[in-house]
Amino acid sequence: MKYEKLYINGKIFTADKKMPYADAMAVKNGKIAWIGTMAEESIESNEIIDLNQKRVLPGFVDAHMHAIMLAKCYKQISALPPAVNSIKELIEEIKEARKKSEPGLWIEGWGYDEGKLAEGRSPLRQDLDEGCADSPVMILRTCAHICVVNSKALELAGITRDTMDPPGGKIGRDADGEPNGILYETARDLVISVKEELTDEKLVEYIKNLGDILVSQGVTTCSDMGEFGFCDYLSLFGKAAQKGFKNRVACYYMWDDVKNKEDFYISSEAQDSTNQVRVAGIKLIGDGSVSGRTAWCDVPYLNKDEENKNMEYGIPVCTEEELEKGIQFAKDNHCQVSIHCMGAKAIERAIEHTWKEKPWISGGVPSVRMEHVAMPTIDSMEKAAEAGIGWITQPIFLYAEIESYLNNMGIKRTKECYPIADFLEKNVRFCFSTDAPATAWSVPSDPMPCLKGAVTRVAWDGTDCGQKHRTDIETAIRLYTAEAAPMLGFTDVGVLREGYAADFIVLDRDILSIEADDIDKVKIDETYIAGECVYRRC
Repeated sequence: MKYEKLYINGKIFTADKKMPYADAMAVKNGKIAWIGTMAEESIESNEIIDLNQKRVLPGFVDAHMHAIMLAKCYKQISALPPAVNSIKELIEEIKEARKKSEPGLWIEGWGYDEGKLAEGRSPLRQDLDEGCADSPVMILRTCAHICVVNSKALELAGITRDTMDPPGGKIGRDADGEPNGILYETARDLVISVKEELTDEKLVEYIKNLGDILVSQGVTTCSDMGEFGFCDYLSLFGKAAQKGFKNRVACYYMWDDVKNKEDFYISSEAQDSTNQVRVAGIKLIGDGSVSGRTAWCDVPYLNKDEENKNMEYGIPVCTEEELEKGIQFAKDNHCQVSIHCMGAKAIERAIEHTWKEKPWISGGVPSVRMEHVAMPTIDSMEKAAEAGIGWITQPIFLYAEIESYLNNMGIKRTKECYPIADFLEKNVRFCFSTDAPATAWSVPSDPMPCLKGAVTRVAWDGTDCGQKHRTDIETAIRLYTAEAAPMLGFTDVGVLREGYAADFIVLDRDILSIEADDIDKVKIDETYIAGECVYRRC
């Protein structure tokens, strides 16, 4: 047989446990038509490409990111090092943004983490007012579950000292009871509901730009795990694809945005995994974040105020009834249900509502996904493994947000967060991802710091995050490729195997043989999607 392209002389890691290594592969019609060892075969091809002994991997699959939110963030103020190291510097960034804007137009930023700011606290409305008082300002915290806004934004949203906390949320207040600008969980919606939205044309431009960034990072398949407010995923990503967006993407609607739409459903056509863009299911928010002290735990957070005797356990965001309704919708529509649950209590609740359900999706795709899963009990692990529930977790959290974890839980408890060794021992089905942009890292979608965090279990500042739970690099890559793809409902990507999509990346050095501390230095030389080179490093 004569193939379109034959790649030879490579160091190919396939992520296929049955045949993990190869030195050549042939591509036809965007698929891998053959892969193996050239010494065993005599192959004809229209074009032969010499890989020059470079390391080749399947394209990375980020099974949990917020693509549209990330696309916007790459155009906003980055409140993270090295650009911003203090509230004072954030104020200056806001001033600069205001100079380039007009009165009344929203100024937005993302990524602040009080643990990384010199002042050791969250920005407040008064800080943001100093940067800009005549236009609304909103800065999203790294976890994306908390934001801080200025006085103008509070005014537009009608938030005063008399405004009640919404269900599943909290309005931050000062000692006098006045709103301090910090909005927790569902309280964000009070401001988001009055914030101007980008035009679809501008969003499409941003998505196309994001695609260019992702392929330069080796991410060939991505996800949108829910946006603030309903959006037409198929239309937006479809238009971006017409303008050159190449990545495969699976999208999830936020249950809160669709639950009251009587005629809302997810068609089988929208879910078709052969499409570049598919709608995979719905997502519910069970709790908050560890770094924001809103993940719902069975053990209280460290008490920061010795005079305050009230213990904090986090926030259960959605109700039991909403969980049941969301699960039933997924069953009726034969789509996935995704549940955000970080703390032990939120995980237990999500497990109890799902583990006895018979799978309603076939083909190796989990019917139930659980997101983040920072502190599961052994019982939760065993039930998840028995039921085939998919867990999607993020090694980058400990790596990048160590300050907040230590401050909120202490070192002993931090080391047992994301207990990967236990996941493996209990045969839990899980994968890695970044949750970009809800990651305290200046380039949140880059897979390399995430892989480094998984392999070393050492934070960016050198803190030991629990050596028991480190993984080897091959396992980490599989968890970012082969194990991640079916979590999104894509069953023919993530592995370099005959019949699978020819989505692969070529690295500038051998990630399987370098020191673990150098993983974040690895660069992508080339990225291929369906056999087409979509990125080449200059």
